[in-house]
Amino acid sequence: MAQVQGPFAHLDEAALRELAPRGATRSFPKNAVVVNEGDDTNSLYVLLSGRVKVFITGDDGRELVVAMIGTGEYFGELVLDGGPRAASVMTLEPCRLFILPQSDVDGLLRGNPLFAQDLILKLIGKVRSLNVKVKDLALKDVYGRFVGFIEECAVEDGGERVVPERLTQNEIAARIGGSREMVSRIVRDLTAGDYIAVESKRIRILKKLPAHW
Repeated sequence: MAQVQGPFAHLDEAALRELAPRGATRSFPKNAVVVNEGDDTNSLYVLLSGRVKVFITGDDGRELVVAMIGTGEYFGELVLDGGPRAASVMTLEPCRLFILPQSDVDGLLRGNPLFAQDLILKLIGKVRSLNVKVKDLALKDVYGRFVGFIEECAVEDGGERVVPERLTQNEIAARIGGSREMVSRIVRDLTAGDYIAVESKRIRILKKLPAHW
């Protein structure tokens, strides 16, 4: 059975059902929208397996990804106030979710101090993360946000630094709050300058990226 972390550490699905008797397990295919921005809030979601992205959509249809969530984490904390969803959630790969209705969440908050504490810390972490994102959007240009994204995501692999996730230019643009056209220009120029190489949607860093573009 899938294992989860955080306040649900060491609990399998049977134990989750004991904690949340009205909960249910559901499977979603890749690219399925689990939650729509503006939906009524009535559930908390524990990610048993897979990854999802949390994003908001502008009036022009452009997306801004505000968070990536992996196995063992949960989302839908705004169930607390009963208001509408503040963002949409889409699966990045096949996912299995344990869905807790609001009545069970309310019971956990009253009877499980570990869960209540983790939820508070998670909300604080989200506020801090959003503050950083707002600061980047306000004070950095698209190139600066691109460099920050690459540096944050890159890992050592065989003596070189690579971004392990295979991302399209549209996906990068959504992560950094830019347009695909601008990301395409940046990637093209950095590739021409032998700063990066792109192979099968994976970015390899060949040398230190310039501070300015």
